Amino acid sequence: MENTAETGPDAPIDTTPLLDDTYAACAALRAAGPVHRITGTDGLPAWLVTRYDDVRSALADPRLSLDKRHAKPGNYRGFSLPPALDANLLNMEAPDHTRIRRLVAKAFTPRRVEALRAPVRRIADELLDATAAKGRAELVADYAGPLPITVICDLLGIPAEDRRDFRAWSDALITPDPSRPQAMKEAIGAMLEFYTGLIAAKRATPGDDLLSDLIAVRDDAPDDAGTDRLTEDELTSLAFLILFAGYENTVQLIGNAVLALLDHPERLTALRRNPAELPTTVDEFLRYDGPASLAIRRFPVEDVEIGGVRIPAGESVLLSLASANRDPDRFPDPDRFDPTRARSGHLALGHGIHYCIGGPLARMETEIAIDALISRFPGLRLDIPRDEVRHRRTIRVRGLISLPVAW
Repeated sequence: MENTAETGPDAPIDTTPLLDDTYAACAALRAAGPVHRITGTDGLPAWLVTRYDDVRSALADPRLSLDKRHAKPGNYRGFSLPPALDANLLNMEAPDHTRIRRLVAKAFTPRRVEALRAPVRRIADELLDATAAKGRAELVADYAGPLPITVICDLLGIPAEDRRDFRAWSDALITPDPSRPQAMKEAIGAMLEFYTGLIAAKRATPGDDLLSDLIAVRDDAPDDAGTDRLTEDELTSLAFLILFAGYENTVQLIGNAVLALLDHPERLTALRRNPAELPTTVDEFLRYDGPASLAIRRFPVEDVEIGGVRIPAGESVLLSLASANRDPDRFPDPDRFDPTRARSGHLALGHGIHYCIGGPLARMETEIAIDALISRFPGLRLDIPRDEVRHRRTIRVRGLISLPVAW
């Protein structure tokens, strides 16, 4: 049945092609229509928006709320996170979103991010030192993963001896193992215990770090502080989100970026000759194969029309960043990796008030990770056949399971 403002599809379409060949499936969906009824990531029906103009507008539309309280009863089944992990920016709208974002934004100003450039390069070089003599590495486990984890843990002030297996926790949430249904619940419990203990330790012994600063905002604000006060759940959730998002997005971006360069050796050669092209190249990495396939789900606070399709209030809306960033109406020859393309404006980091607050840090980390890697190992190459490279099977994120390389 045709999608119109009066009626939607009879039944959700099959999203398996999005797992098997994401960008080809996105192209087919865009051509077929701007909005499709699918089975969402929580197993319930959702609306998938595919075209650039519609996705960009929806990202900034105040009628599409991230607050799950606007979901129609029985229409959303997401992560079963306890309140101490759930009260974060990914589930909020103004005024709470504005209040908390203003507090954490101080950690991601251009000046503070630039001050991290030298420490990030040191971490990258140390990770490469550890693998250089071997002549090969599993890039995700040995480099793309440890780099952002170390950076974010240093930013939050998490001592090296207290750092846990954050990748295992992240995998349990993003790509749960159907053979281990308890794994997600166990990971959530472990995370809650970790963050609660970490905040208690920081309260007892504050340091010169972001988490100590946020605890001070929580504990030292007077009762009438109003917009500058954090609840205990908000504090814990904020620590969780900074670490989780700071790791998850950057590890995928670095891995995808290295694979794109190995797939386009002429661009790799050009980048080695002129490292000044790194910022624009990273921007193209984000458009071409960014870390998030979907934006955080939205719930209309009233009936809305997107691309000529009426979406009732309270239903789940998924905005396909992967599809929007390959829309030929916005990006000519969109499947071509081209850092010199004249028109950008990709949506990999969002748009509007929910634009990724850690975006500048992720860009900087990726620039340094790529520069350190390709300057250190001029013979960098894949260590497995190209058709054996595997992505994580989820429609939510674009990331590699592993990336064996050699030099």
